[in-house]
Amino acid sequence: MSGPLRPGPSSWRRAATVVLAAGWLLPVAAAPPRPPPPAEGFRLLLLLRSARQGFLPGAHVFPGGVLDAADRSADWLSLFAPHHRPPRFGLGPAPPRRATFPVLPDARPGANDGDEAALPDDVAFRICAIREAFEEAGVLLLRPRGPGPVASEPGRALAPPPALADWRARVRRDPQHFLRLCAHLDCTPDIWALHDWSAWLTPFTQRRGRRFETTFFLCCLCEPPPVFPDLVEVVDCQWSSPSEATESFISKEIWLAPPQFYEIRRLEQFASLSDLHQFCLDRELEGVERWLPITLLTADGTIQLLPGDEMYLEDSNYLENLMSTEKKNEEIMKEGTKFHRIVMYNRHDYNIHVTVQSKYKHVYPKNYVVSKSRL
Repeated sequence: MSGPLRPGPSSWRRAATVVLAAGWLLPVAAAPPRPPPPAEGFRLLLLLRSARQGFLPGAHVFPGGVLDAADRSADWLSLFAPHHRPPRFGLGPAPPRRATFPVLPDARPGANDGDEAALPDDVAFRICAIREAFEEAGVLLLRPRGPGPVASEPGRALAPPPALADWRARVRRDPQHFLRLCAHLDCTPDIWALHDWSAWLTPFTQRRGRRFETTFFLCCLCEPPPVFPDLVEVVDCQWSSPSEATESFISKEIWLAPPQFYEIRRLEQFASLSDLHQFCLDRELEGVERWLPITLLTADGTIQLLPGDEMYLEDSNYLENLMSTEKKNEEIMKEGTKFHRIVMYNRHDYNIHVTVQSKYKHVYPKNYVVSKSRL
C-alpha cells in the first residue's frame, strides 16, 4: 500500500522557500531608534500574504514560490562559468538521496529525460527561492561573479538596483528576466549561502486542493536587508525572532500554517545567529528529511502526524483521504508515548509533541503546549 503515488485528483507542484535569519545589532545612541536585539540574537523575515491569494491567504510565510522552467534553464551555465561548473557548481559533495514516503510523479519543468544541460535540483531550487525572495520582498541574494570562496560567515544581501520596481515587474511577467537581471548586475544567485533545511509536502485537506512539494533552505545574513513587499502577493512584512513570532501567533496578531510554526519552534533552539550558521555548515552533507503530514480529525480538533510518530502510516490511502476518530485530542494523547505530531485545537492553538530522536544531525522542536490561560 506504500508504493509509488499514481497521478490522482491532486496536482503536485514543486516549490522552494528560503528562511532568512538576520543578525540584530545593539542600537547605537546616535542612530534612529530600533527594536532591541531579541533573546535569540536573530530575527526571521515573515511576509504577510494577501487575503486575495488562493493558497494560505492572510498567512505569514517565508519567501518562496513554485519552481519555474527558467530556474533550471541551461542558460544559467554561461553566467556561472567559468568559475562554477556542473554538476555541483561549487556546492560541495552531494548529500545522500534518502528514500522517503511518498514517491511522487516526476514533474520537473523544463527538464526532459536525458537533458543533461538543465540544472540539477540542488541548484534549480536555490535559484527558485532566491528569485522568489526578489519578486515578493525585493531582497537580492546575489553575489558578484567570480571564484570567491564559500562563505564561512553569514553573508549580506545585495543593495537593490535603481530600477527595482521595473525589474520586479519584468521578472513577475517572465521568470527568465531574473537571469537577465543577474547578468545586468554581473552577479550570480548566491546559491552557496542557502543551506539545506527541510522539505514539506502539503497534507490532504480536500479534493482538488493545491498540493506542493516544498524544499526549505536557510540563509543567514549579518544584518536585515531592506524589504519591499510587492503589494500583490505580499502586502506587509516583519522581522521577528522565533519567540516573538510564537508570541504574535498565540496573541492572534499573525497566523502561521503548521509547517511554518514547526520550523519557527525548531529555530528557537538556537541562541545566536553564529550558532545557527555553524549548525548549517556542520550538517551540510546530511541532506534533509522530506515529510508528508497525515491529518487525523478528532472530536475537538486536528492532529497532524509526522514521520516517526507511532500513529504515522506510510499508506498511500492517506494521500487522498483523512484519518478520523470520535475521540478527543486529549484522549489520543493519553494512549501513546512515541510522538511526532502537531496537535491543533483552533487556528491559534497548536501544540507540538516530540519524543522521537531527530535524524541526520538535525534538531526537532522541544515539546510545546500552550497554556489555556493564554488563549
